[in-house]
Amino acid sequence: KVSFFVTGEWAEQNPELLKKIRDLGHDLGNHSQDHKSMTQLTYEEKREEISEAHERVKEIAGVEMNLFRTPYGNYDDEVILTAEEQGYYTIEWNIDTMDWKDYGKKNILNTVMGNEELGNGAIIRAHAGTKYMAEALKPLIQRLKESKCWLRPVKILKKNRQTYMLRNLVKWMMVMRNRFIQVRERL
Repeated sequence: KVSFFVTGEWAEQNPELLKKIRDLGHDLGNHSQDHKSMTQLTYEEKREEISEAHERVKEIAGVEMNLFRTPYGNYDDEVILTAEEQGYYTIEWNIDTMDWKDYGKKNILNTVMGNEELGNGAIIRAHAGTKYMAEALKPLIQRLKESKCWLRPVKILKKNRQTYMLRNLVKWMMVMRNRFIQVRERL
């Protein structure tokens, strides 16, 4: 299972495909209503882009999304905070397939498999409608599996990262408690 970040516009144009993605158990995430650069919008326009896409997907597929990926990867503090106000966790990618440049299947495979950040926990950006992605997808998935990379939806990564952060916080608190005890014993 993986995560699909869809625009509200795409959801309106592809309602049956949206439902199929949902029915197959994949995650659906918000990618704005009209794929506008969020950093160029006013606060109200940002809110509208997020809420309109949310409502379209909810109406069509009955899904309450809580993950947001910005169009073009353009974000700033205000974009993240605006999404957060609406119950969204903003994510980005760390590996871009570059499929949108239409360089071909081989380039997509080499770009992903040759990336030094490739490993479990990597977030790979790919697009459904680009010229070569459909052709590259099956061999890409096979190579990722051969490389022992797990394909998981972003919500699993988010959950695992939160667990990791919580464990580290608890460890840090224990270290600080022990240091405090040591300092107190010296006094």
